[in-house]
Formats: sequence, structure tokens, C-alpha cells
Amino acid sequence: MSAATARKSVMRGSDWLALLACLWILSSVAFAHEGHAPEASTGTSTSAVTPTVGTHDAQTYFTDSLVQDQNGRSLRFYSDVLKDRVVLLNVIFTHCNDACPLITRKLREVREALGEEAASKVTFISLSSDPTNDTPEVLKAFAQKQGVDGPNWLFLTADKAQMDLVLMRLGHLIPSPEQHSTQLIAGDVANKRWSKIRPDAPPVAIAQRLQLLSQPLAGR
Repeated sequence: MSAATARKSVMRGSDWLALLACLWILSSVAFAHEGHAPEASTGTSTSAVTPTVGTHDAQTYFTDSLVQDQNGRSLRFYSDVLKDRVVLLNVIFTHCNDACPLITRKLREVREALGEEAASKVTFISLSSDPTNDTPEVLKAFAQKQGVDGPNWLFLTADKAQMDLVLMRLGHLIPSPEQHSTQLIAGDVANKRWSKIRPDAPPVAIAQRLQLLSQPLAGR
């Protein structure tokens, strides 16, 4: 996929509320943990989230729910985790033995494909779908085992009510940890540009999408 084509597929939105509807659609079509096997890749299988009408208040939309990272730091989800960042979000649970480690390693390859300078502009955010068991200490061990425990990669947990709210706003609230979607969500938070990405897309293609989101908008 050419850079020009990729730019066209990253759609700018004028709101946050409609993102919820888009992400609910996203979660309904994303392949989930059942079977633990990614679909066959069809190339750079990515598509854009296209918000329409709603609130401009990102903090209210995403909430400032209190979460903890793998180092035990308390963070506000929007103000400390998302605000003004380019982010790549995914959902995991640490006692998963197949899809979650595989996707985490894939994202490590994405970070490597970005290169040190570009990777420093992207925050990787892995959200636990099993906050009851995924304490900060457990997340720390998982991150270290996967070789991704660094300043630009946050593994987040919270009490169940707070985590459910965060996951709901991202379209990922599900009945059990195993049923979470493996779809990736990339966003340029400041400029309200969001994109959904299949986790079986090649690392270079995912890296290219993140690089495009990291570039300043024309005229700004």
C-alpha cells in the first residue's frame, strides 16, 4: 500500500462520541480469542474509524478512570495515558498462552520496524481484560517475559469497575477475558484521527500507519 493510499484511509473525525459506535462495530467484526488463531492475512488489512457527530470533550468521552501501569503508578486514563499522544492500543490477559503473547511479540516487531526515533513518538498501551488477576506485578512479569517493558509501553489494569468503563468506551467490554477482541486501535489523540488495524497485518504496514499518524497535519 502506497503512502498516499494510506493517508487517504486515515480519516479525520470531528468528535468523540461517535467513536463509541464505530468501535462497537469494530469489536463486533474483530476476530476474538475463541480458537486463538488469527485469520489468514490478506496483505495490509487495515481500515479507518470514521466518526460523525457528537461531543468534542475527549476527557469526558474516554474518562479519567484511575488505572495502574506495570510499575504500580496510578494514572488517569485520558489525562495521563492518552492526551496529546499517538497511541496503539490492544487488549490482553496475562494467563493467555497463545494469542496475547503472539500479538505482543508482533507489536514488538512493529516498534522495531519504526526505528528508535519514530518509536519514541508512539505509546503502546496494552489493557488487561482480566483486571482481577492482572495486578501490576503480574503485568510487569508478562512485559518483561515478552521483552517489551519500557517507558513507551504501558500495561494497564484497574479495579474491575474502572477497567470495564475504559474497555466499554473502547468497544472492548466483554463477558469474559477470553472473549476480548484482538483488533488493534491506533490513534492520533490530539487531532482526533483513529484507525482500526488487523493484528495479522505485517509489522511494516502497522508501523507505516503509526508513522502517518505521527506526522503533523498540513497547515498546522
